[in-house]
Amino acid sequence: MKKILEVLQYGDNDIRFKTDLEVEKNPEMVLELTSKFAFAMVTTLWGGNERTVLAMIRSLAIADLAVSVNRKEMVGFLDDSSGMLAKSMQEAKQMMEREGVKFTYFAPGVQPPKMRS
Repeated sequence: MKKILEVLQYGDNDIRFKTDLEVEKNPEMVLELTSKFAFAMVTTLWGGNERTVLAMIRSLAIADLAVSVNRKEMVGFLDDSSGMLAKSMQEAKQMMEREGVKFTYFAPGVQPPKMRS
């Protein structure tokens, strides 16, 4: 198991970030993880705490943009990159549906029914 990102608050103004990853040694891992993150976000429930997790992810993104050297350029990059990923995920979903895969959607915080074994 790898620690992708852990965010800990030790005090009011003491927030620390921890990770086991070394992006400097393998920059391609970011692209690989981005796809894995997107897949996880559409295929799993996180114990009913989706709203909180998404709020924290967005909070980190907003903070990153706030301290970015060129915020408009970064927003454009994020828009382009997320658009391309969204398109490829939609194409993959359509291909899977043509092959007979059925999708069930649950609202945030809703757990799927327990399956009998």
